[in-house]
Amino acid sequence: MYQGPGDSDEDRRGGFERGGWMAPYADVEGGRFIRSVYERADALLLGRVTWAMWEPCWPHHDDHPIGHTINVLPKHVPSTTLTDPAWQNTHVISGDVEAAVRELKAQPGRDLLLQGSGRLLRWLLEHDLVDELDLLLHPVVVGDGLRLFPEHGPTHDLTLLESRSTSSGVTILTYRPAGRATFGTAG
Repeated sequence: MYQGPGDSDEDRRGGFERGGWMAPYADVEGGRFIRSVYERADALLLGRVTWAMWEPCWPHHDDHPIGHTINVLPKHVPSTTLTDPAWQNTHVISGDVEAAVRELKAQPGRDLLLQGSGRLLRWLLEHDLVDELDLLLHPVVVGDGLRLFPEHGPTHDLTLLESRSTSSGVTILTYRPAGRATFGTAG
């Protein structure tokens, strides 16, 4: 589940009332990892809902190291409803999303970073447009909220590149997608 990690009012879609579940697990190692992810990025890819949640907040926190990075990096947002964004460096992808993302990925430079945007992540995985997947597993069962991976959908085989745990018990898992899952019999 990925809904409302940072604040109780962050994402109340569907009546979600358990936001802020990530806060008790914030620690130095996790913060260092998150900063390094943003430092490796040349651009952001955000779903329209995530963009709309961030737009009222981050422009007012340019003094925050991650906030400054979010504000200055190009933000690419696939959307049919966002037409004239005022937030600096926002670029709407309104046509062929797959072609646009492939073009962005082909540009020289560092990472194209997706944050939040669960529905967009699932779409990118289906179209084989994810090169690396960082999952942060927090030691909590929230019991409600939007699922990152759907109950029914395509399969994905993942190759573990790295795994580590922080002092608060968060496990950081880095995977590379490796095609579709295969199935067999144990034993």
